[in-house]
Amino acid sequence: MTWNDFKLNKQLLDAVADAGFETPTEIQEKCIPLILGGQQVIGIAQTGTGKTAAYLLPVLMKVKFAQGTDPRVLILVPTKELVVQVAAQVAALTKYTDLRTVHIYGGVGPKTQIENIQLGLDILVATPGRFLEIYQRNEIVTKQIKTLVLDEADRMMDMGFMPQLRKIFEVIPNKRQNLLFSATFPQRVERLSQEFLEFPVRIEITPPATVSIQVEQELYFVPNSRTKINFLEHLLLDHAVFNRVMIFTRTKEAANQIFKFLDRKGYGPVKVIYSNKGQNSRINAVNEFKEGELRILVSTDVASRGIDVTNVSHVINFDVPIVYEDYVHRTGRTGRALQVGKAITLVTEAEKYHIDKIQKIIREKIPVRIMPPHILIAETPYEEAQDMAREIDRQKRYEDPEFKGAFHEKKGS
Repeated sequence: MTWNDFKLNKQLLDAVADAGFETPTEIQEKCIPLILGGQQVIGIAQTGTGKTAAYLLPVLMKVKFAQGTDPRVLILVPTKELVVQVAAQVAALTKYTDLRTVHIYGGVGPKTQIENIQLGLDILVATPGRFLEIYQRNEIVTKQIKTLVLDEADRMMDMGFMPQLRKIFEVIPNKRQNLLFSATFPQRVERLSQEFLEFPVRIEITPPATVSIQVEQELYFVPNSRTKINFLEHLLLDHAVFNRVMIFTRTKEAANQIFKFLDRKGYGPVKVIYSNKGQNSRINAVNEFKEGELRILVSTDVASRGIDVTNVSHVINFDVPIVYEDYVHRTGRTGRALQVGKAITLVTEAEKYHIDKIQKIIREKIPVRIMPPHILIAETPYEEAQDMAREIDRQKRYEDPEFKGAFHEKKGS
């Protein structure tokens, strides 16, 4: 198919050409005609497949031009980063129209956001919490909303947004087109879809939790965190190959330590982002990474979704994620827009359990590679060894409640 097959107007076709979208992706081919026809749609596809444009283009075609002062389209996403990303794509696709978009999110004062709403808008991109906050101040008029989009619905469920979503469903018109997009479709998302979608068409492009074929995966068994740092340093010595890298950790403490080490050693430019870091510094870091001003972005899973950066050469999982779907979302930061990429995961003995679970979810074995022999193997500190032993005991007890590990309490003690 070509873009002309969708009967989009010239303004949208010109914007699509400017954005560099050569041909429609599979999710776009299947969803755009349905949405243009007024159908309620569930779209399930992994990150990097063009989900956002799959719902934006038909929605923009339907609203066409600026009208009135109140929103006609409401797009709800789970995080501030995604609000900014979706709003940027709306701006790119509406550049030849007079459609007005406002985006709102928490973490900053609402004053400027309210002022932008008061100027008039057609499309509102929001996090659920900030939408309700401003609505309860009587600053959002909902009666003209004809289209509701829930994007990254699985992430919304993971983050506990169901109560806010139910409140939003109550205050927007019942007669509307509902669209739900998600990378995966677990039971909680299915229940959500049953609550607010009527006779939807479900479009599933790839099975849930599938790593893109554009991403080469590698797994290395490493004895401890210090050796992981040594391995990381070995990889990053090759500036030509490791030219735009995302490093993921489980905790902000680990992210900060890695950032400080890489910055001190001169492997950057490098920045770090995590959930309670200042909003402006997070957005600035992501933008610098997109523009190629940063070589390395260190992050917790707050950024495993919602960062659409092409040409990320490598994703390095310094820690194995314990929310297993996050492995797919982390690896999805590379291998985007038909580019090839590589995802490297460093695994300690205590993390093997999680790798086994991840491999079941993605239905494939991650190829194991041998660590290069010249990497310095550090001795495992006593405290880290104890922590790993406790974690292995915990995993075994979880699988077998009768298991008595090295750290169980003895009777009479």
